[in-house]
Amino acid sequence: MTSSPIRAAPVRLEDVTKLFSKEVVAVDQVDLTVEPGTLVTLLGPSGCGKTTTLRMIAGLERATSGRIFIDDEEVTRLPANLRDVTMVFQSYALFPHMNVFENVAYGLQVARQPKEAIRSQTLEALAMVGLEGLENRATNALSGGQQQRVALARALVMQPKVLLFDEPLSNLDAKLRKRVREDIRDLQKRLGITSVYVTHDQEEALAISDEIVVMNLGRIVQRGTPHELYSRPATRFVADFIGSASFLAGHYDGKAVTIGGFSFPHQQETPAGEVTVMIRPEAIRLSTDRAGLETTVRSSSYLGAVTDFVFSSPHGDIAATIPGEGLTPLLRDDTAYLTFRSAGIHLLPANDRHKNPDS
Repeated sequence: MTSSPIRAAPVRLEDVTKLFSKEVVAVDQVDLTVEPGTLVTLLGPSGCGKTTTLRMIAGLERATSGRIFIDDEEVTRLPANLRDVTMVFQSYALFPHMNVFENVAYGLQVARQPKEAIRSQTLEALAMVGLEGLENRATNALSGGQQQRVALARALVMQPKVLLFDEPLSNLDAKLRKRVREDIRDLQKRLGITSVYVTHDQEEALAISDEIVVMNLGRIVQRGTPHELYSRPATRFVADFIGSASFLAGHYDGKAVTIGGFSFPHQQETPAGEVTVMIRPEAIRLSTDRAGLETTVRSSSYLGAVTDFVFSSPHGDIAATIPGEGLTPLLRDDTAYLTFRSAGIHLLPANDRHKNPDS
């Protein structure tokens, strides 16, 4: 692999639509550019079109209309085996009758590479994913995380222009998911390979991505860096899908937000008037001097370093994550006064208040 390093390539979709029938529009006029060497995650609920979009890039689904480019070459009608991309699947798709080395080497053997090149490139790919010394191990004797690494090595050994991930961590437990996603991100950055990653897990998307593309009903709703989408969501759907948030009716005068009779400073480039106030859980503080928004404790969950609360108010429920150190115990139905940090507040249009985020 070192003799022919992976070269980052751009990916571009122009007005791409995929119809499964006249009634079923899986992807609806999507325009998307993935810059060379970046990892872009397609994020959204089931049925939003993210996996279909990935499969069209791979050549496993054919676009009904529009054009797809990889490395500035149009590949819209090109078969999957000629696109110079590889995919890491949710199911790993390993051959059970082959050992680790044979699984990783399979694509090179099909391509009729010289035996010595197959051996050196396969061992290098295994070293990249931390599986040195396991080349003779049966795949069914590996842990789930190790099997996923074999699948990743098998994709990397082909030196693709673009690496595609289809929910690659779904079959792993929570602790292992975190470790493997860190490994994938570290490897992607070291190699500088263009990657498109599909998941429905917002935490995974926030942790691994250069950019996140949020999709719903076959369309792109918003795209941006993880920080941009978390702190400045364009809609309630995005705010609710990227992390946890509460939504209250409020009024904005250009300098402060008022909820009920409580006002706090906040500045945002948005018209003054009625607004929907998005509040992240970590933006909430408990007031010790009864100054703030009056609420009632609905529930609490002690988590060690923090306590998760749900507070009831006449303006709606408010979810909060409060640091545990020095926290005065609060019981169900206790009165609590809340203040808000502007950094965790974002104002949305008032008419976005009642929309169902899963609609």
